[in-house]
Amino acid sequence: MEQNEQATRLWGGRFSSGPSPEMTALSLSVHFDWRLAKYDLQGSRAHARVLANAGLLDDDELDKMLAALDELEKDVESGSFQGTEADEDVHTALERGLIERLGTLGGKLRAGRSRNDQVATDLRLYLRDNVRTIVAALIELQKSLLAKAEEYRDVVAPGMTHLQHAQPILFSHQLLAHVHAFARDVDRLRDWDRRAAVSPLGAGALAGSSLALDPVAVAQDLGFDRPADNSIDAVSDRDYVAEFLFAAALIGVHLSRIGEEVVLWTTTEFGWVTLHDSWATGSSIMPQKKNPDIGELARGKSGRFIGNLMSLLTTLKALPLAYDRDLQEDKECTFDSVEQLQMLLPAVSGMIATMKVNADNVSRGAGAGHALATDIAEWLVRQGVPFREAHEVSGAAVRECDERGCELYDLSAADLAAVDARLTPDVLDVLTVDGALASRSTHGGTAPSAVLTQIENIKSALAEQSAWLAPSG
Repeated sequence: MEQNEQATRLWGGRFSSGPSPEMTALSLSVHFDWRLAKYDLQGSRAHARVLANAGLLDDDELDKMLAALDELEKDVESGSFQGTEADEDVHTALERGLIERLGTLGGKLRAGRSRNDQVATDLRLYLRDNVRTIVAALIELQKSLLAKAEEYRDVVAPGMTHLQHAQPILFSHQLLAHVHAFARDVDRLRDWDRRAAVSPLGAGALAGSSLALDPVAVAQDLGFDRPADNSIDAVSDRDYVAEFLFAAALIGVHLSRIGEEVVLWTTTEFGWVTLHDSWATGSSIMPQKKNPDIGELARGKSGRFIGNLMSLLTTLKALPLAYDRDLQEDKECTFDSVEQLQMLLPAVSGMIATMKVNADNVSRGAGAGHALATDIAEWLVRQGVPFREAHEVSGAAVRECDERGCELYDLSAADLAAVDARLTPDVLDVLTVDGALASRSTHGGTAPSAVLTQIENIKSALAEQSAWLAPSG
């Protein structure tokens, strides 16, 4: 057994015995870093080609090497070849698989590279690949919100601050506010990709290689923009992981916010939204229940995304250069955030796409809670009254309504004039929900005309986001 383990390990020549069982258990990562197998094989093909260009593999050896790597990848995909506990990590397992197929020729692939630059390359490839699936899911979520906004474009709603009625808005305007948050998430990931498109392969353990390898060619082969400029930084940098985890945490926060709103909107007290049966759950004891579980899980998982970010930042703090085994801890939090987003985003998108908006319930309170008070103040400003005074006058009108138990739009021209002589009958023109909406027609406002412009701009932005995902050439 010890002899087999020695043959499997990528190190051990200077050791007289194998690691203790406790050491082996602590070092083991193949059970989670097996996700990198596809990318490790991709890097191995590129490395084989530069070894051949450097004269370290002849043409026949290169052909056999590439064929064996292709065969190994098929076996990995089918599950007929898997890593084992004896392999320690994905790199060791795949070298074992290559040697099983090629014999001693398989051992030549290790020349000029280390697990340090291998894993840094694999993780970048993994993230750049999976970020594109996350961006695609974010685009679909934006499309779901946009479609719902168009379907209910003219539905009026009470806009809220502090969860108190503030000013009338279009419900579509609120849905589109979430689109802009997710659009920023896409922009952030695209910007992240520009910095992540750097190849560490060729850095070796930390100092580069004395072999005549070509990091530029490897970078181009693997779809990176350029090779790393400093071999120490190449193997120790995990900024790209931390930055991704921050982007993932912020996506989680945005999902949590819309999840919370859906939870509120589906309550009996709000009654704004009804979820489709296939995107809700029931109760094991209360037959009437229809629970917004997706919204609740979106809230709950935000803590998980934030925790993954904090975990990595804490690990990275005060690590000396270059590579340290602490960096083994960068993967599980990364894999978790990637996989949770890939599961959560389509669920939230489906929930939004299929929910029914109960327009009458949404619109019922649009002008309630003295939501037109700002319109009185701004009307006075247009008459030349300083806003400080206009605010006081409008507040006095609100106080009058509180004493009477009515809304601002219930006051007559005489009632308003009694509050302040500057409130002439013309002020009644702004004491309607439709009037309040129409007046907010500046860029980004909630007026129907402004929302229509916003919708067209979002469609253009979505087309540009989708174009980024399209393969080049």
